[in-house]
Amino acid sequence: MEQKNVQIEDTKLSGVKILTPARFGDERGFFSESWNRQRMEAHGIDLDFVQDNHSMSAEVGTIRGLHFQAPPHAQDKLVRCGQGALFDVAVDVRVGSPTYGDWVGVELTAENGRQMLVPKGFLHGFITRAPMTEIIYKCTDYYAPECDGAVRWDSCDIDWGFTGQPILSEKDTAAQALADFKSPFRI
Repeated sequence: MEQKNVQIEDTKLSGVKILTPARFGDERGFFSESWNRQRMEAHGIDLDFVQDNHSMSAEVGTIRGLHFQAPPHAQDKLVRCGQGALFDVAVDVRVGSPTYGDWVGVELTAENGRQMLVPKGFLHGFITRAPMTEIIYKCTDYYAPECDGAVRWDSCDIDWGFTGQPILSEKDTAAQALADFKSPFRI
């Protein structure tokens, strides 16, 4: 589906979408409208973002995730790459979903300008493909440490496209496997 300033693609996971905003460039660089509430509402995407996050990963092969924030502070996320390159992943963990445990991934780079919309009920994570990679994402709820959780990056049969030893945080190293996860999300 396409509109003047954004291309929106559905994925195999209901609700997870790939957005590619148009870029208008010249010899100075480019301009892109990364979020426009009116345009998104015209496509049935009605989200009220309240928090923006920005992180940088210095090394190639850094994995952050698979993360979630449980109800009552579950978050929809709109994710993009500000610098470098990353492989962004969403995993369906909505109990009762026909795609429970399935995942979808997309390359997000500073050059391609693509974004992934990750709704509530999905795990989210990424691996860096370039040094000094920056990820920028909008959230529909504030960070609530009591609702924060993680599932092991290697327990969902995701093809990360990486054969080395990933760089992980303590939280991600200690995360539970998907098989042991009691999801708080329902269809």
